Amino acid sequence: MIAYFIIGCEIAFWVFVAAGLSVRYLLGMKRTGIALLMATPIVDVLLLVATVMDLQRGATASTIHGIAAIYIGVSVVYGHRMIAWADRYFLYWFKGGDNPRGQKVYGREHANREIQGWFRHLAAWCIGCLFLYIMVLWIGDAERTEAFTGLIRIWGMILGIDFIISFSYTLWPRKIPLEKMK
Repeated sequence: MIAYFIIGCEIAFWVFVAAGLSVRYLLGMKRTGIALLMATPIVDVLLLVATVMDLQRGATASTIHGIAAIYIGVSVVYGHRMIAWADRYFLYWFKGGDNPRGQKVYGREHANREIQGWFRHLAAWCIGCLFLYIMVLWIGDAERTEAFTGLIRIWGMILGIDFIISFSYTLWPRKIPLEKMK
């Protein structure tokens, strides 16, 4: 049941984003659009409440419950960036704004962007793991929360791989394609 709720929350997040941008740009109602965009964190709170309620009813913690914590961490750190990304594309598609794809960076600037991205990933990991650890302590049963500790390890490995990739650009920066140099 919680898996469907997580999927519903992800859909609701993008529905709020699409509605907010549509109302803001297509209908010209800026304040209403901003209000809809600012309502996206409500989705996160609902997801957290549903997860806690399910665990409180005695459900064994599963990977799905853990994904709810990951979703919260990612949403807190990347939510604003995802909305800004959607905003840029919405402007491009519906209002004739600049093409967001034409903003690629190279060399040192690209390396710095990748490193900043890794630090954002680290922040999301910290927030998500904080929620996972809180749930582990709250439940107080290592067997029931084994999935959470497994998720922390897996996400930690992913974070380590991301570190290697992100910081490798300082040694081997992305080069400007020849066609762009002309």
